[in-house]
Amino acid sequence: MPDEPFGTDPPAPPALRKSLGVLDGIAIAASSTAATTSIGIGLGVTAGVVGLHLPAIMLLAFLPVLGIAGAFSRLNRVEPNAGNGYVWVGRSLSPWLGFMVGWVNIVATLAFLAYTTAVTGSALIQLAGEAGLHRVGGLALDPGSTAQTTAVGIVVLVAVTLTAVTGIRTAARLQTGLLIFEYVVLLGFCGYGIVHGPHSFSLSWFDPFAIPSATALAQGMLLSVFCYWGFEAAFSVNEEVRDPRDASRAGLITLVTMLTLFLIGSVAFQRVLSEQELAGHGAEGLAFFGDRLASQPLAALPLVALMFSAVASLQAGVIPTARAMFAMSRDRTLGPVWSRVSSRYGTPAAGTLLIGGLATVIAALALVIPRLADMIMATVSAVGIVVALSYALTALAAAARFRSLLRENPREGVRAVVLPTLSALILLGLGGYLGRSFYTSADHLELRADNGWFLLLTPLAMITSGFLAAAWAKWVRRSPYFRTGTGTNADAPQLIATTD
Repeated sequence: MPDEPFGTDPPAPPALRKSLGVLDGIAIAASSTAATTSIGIGLGVTAGVVGLHLPAIMLLAFLPVLGIAGAFSRLNRVEPNAGNGYVWVGRSLSPWLGFMVGWVNIVATLAFLAYTTAVTGSALIQLAGEAGLHRVGGLALDPGSTAQTTAVGIVVLVAVTLTAVTGIRTAARLQTGLLIFEYVVLLGFCGYGIVHGPHSFSLSWFDPFAIPSATALAQGMLLSVFCYWGFEAAFSVNEEVRDPRDASRAGLITLVTMLTLFLIGSVAFQRVLSEQELAGHGAEGLAFFGDRLASQPLAALPLVALMFSAVASLQAGVIPTARAMFAMSRDRTLGPVWSRVSSRYGTPAAGTLLIGGLATVIAALALVIPRLADMIMATVSAVGIVVALSYALTALAAAARFRSLLRENPREGVRAVVLPTLSALILLGLGGYLGRSFYTSADHLELRADNGWFLLLTPLAMITSGFLAAAWAKWVRRSPYFRTGTGTNADAPQLIATTD
């Protein structure tokens, strides 16, 4: 049944409250990228693919992502909008592609929230084990169990969702405090590991030509892109910053900070752990790293930092997703519930609560993969492909929008058109090559993280569902977005939203 029609001339609602500065944007973007989680878990997953070449793959992945960040920043300067890629791609390339960018970002973030929910639960169960609590009733606590970690993590997800409802300023302050603790612990342990690790430093760690195969290179690149994913959260709250340029500064500062942390972390891990230890400990990698460098209770600090990182990234995942759906709803590509702004908090409160609910459901569905390490691998691989596609389309939108600069100012045109285009082609090529590798690596479908058809089917399902949702928005909702390709102006007085 179609949704109730929107009024043709709705009353002007309150806009999203402008309360953020550049430091708040950095806190949100840095929490979304979750450096501690990426280092503690992502490095082990990536090492299982590229071996002892983590610094090389992190540097390689940074280059196209930097080109993407430049595209985001330039587009944001001319059209700040909570929908960012959805609005920019729709205007410059195609409304269908624009909607798909918005949709896959939402679906990918929901998958990420499910993954991070389990990671948070795993960190808490590991901390309980360090404190001597190994059983509850007759149940033996297992930080590698998807069921146990998801159940514990859902409790945390509910709490951070409620915090996000009360206001983005409150959330940013909480995340700033968590980030300071995380980075102090992370830099302290990694610095100590670099100096005192038992394994010799080798320049071959930075040699991309020593990566085992082209398939390993492609998969490692996309896994690393996943680690950088989240810097654009700063652009999702650009309607709530006092100056849109602050969102651009926050995104770029966050990205460079993440590169620094990933290089320090990858060198430290390879100085302290062997290749087998790196790849074999999954969600417990950071705790194992801490145990190799210190005795209790100091050894538990990296685990506490991991828990704080996961909690912050849960909240940082909820916030930009609710803003993206707010932008899509006011264009009538999604239902009206997503664009309701709370008159008390100045936030899309109803949408934020629904995001938390959907993430909880998806986290429960992930229980079909019983081991946490397998669920992490499947999620990261799928999200890496769709994030690469979303980034690539946004970069191509920037190239199309600013193509006239090639004639008017060739030097500026190279930065605005050529670099984003090269970045987009690299990411599209990597995604296509990896998808083909997944397809040819198996001859049947199984719900296993090492089954190529399953790894390929998941991102394809995300993309296909986007086109189905776009068809509904075009022909059932009759969204004007599909006629004009233009999103609602963020500063327009007649936003299609209602107040709580």
